[in-house]
Amino acid sequence: MLEKCKQKVWQANLDLVRHHLVLFTWGNVSGRDEKSGYIVIKPSGVPYETLQWEDMVVVSPDGEVVEGRYRPSSDTPTHLELYRMHVGIGGVVHTHSTYATAYAQAGEGIPAYGTTHADYFHGEIPCTRSLTEQEVRDAYERNTGAVIRERFTGLDPLAVPACLVRHHGVFAWGKDCAEAVYHAAVVEEVAKMSAFTRLIRRDAEQVEPYVLEKHYQRKHGANAYYGQK
Repeated sequence: MLEKCKQKVWQANLDLVRHHLVLFTWGNVSGRDEKSGYIVIKPSGVPYETLQWEDMVVVSPDGEVVEGRYRPSSDTPTHLELYRMHVGIGGVVHTHSTYATAYAQAGEGIPAYGTTHADYFHGEIPCTRSLTEQEVRDAYERNTGAVIRERFTGLDPLAVPACLVRHHGVFAWGKDCAEAVYHAAVVEEVAKMSAFTRLIRRDAEQVEPYVLEKHYQRKHGANAYYGQK
């Protein structure tokens, strides 16, 4: 079942390797099938070099395995929480990409220092608080998603389609799994730019709000004009 969705999610997982966002099995991608509402996700711990589209696991929105010979990713409960965060989310990615994860380990969001950042994120890419001992003990993966949702209180997850989890790594999302991978790649690139900006000038100022607004809106606003129709 959901062969086309499985193939898209499989390709998106391979794209994490192509974009140098994962090592070994340090990441996963899921996608939501619009018609059924089911989630297709990478199986847990299966190496990318042996991964086949038939290996993808189908789960219900409640996390019940619907189809698959493998166990789904251990991060599945986090993915499911993010799908609940906004109906516009159709794909979710988790990585431990180097520069963005360094920010997560420092407990800092990624500041908007320039227009590259502003083209994709309407402000800082935020970082969550640390999970409590009880949150880790009781339902670690689900609570990881819960602290992301908590951090996005008052924020538009479609305008800032990524979050850092403190001491952990990166979660990004999009309208489908391909766009989620795209956003994860951009997160890593702007994190790298940010880190080098701080090396050059520790007290560098963030991009002016009116410049950020211009760059974001010309790609994503009601009167966007970047690219072709």
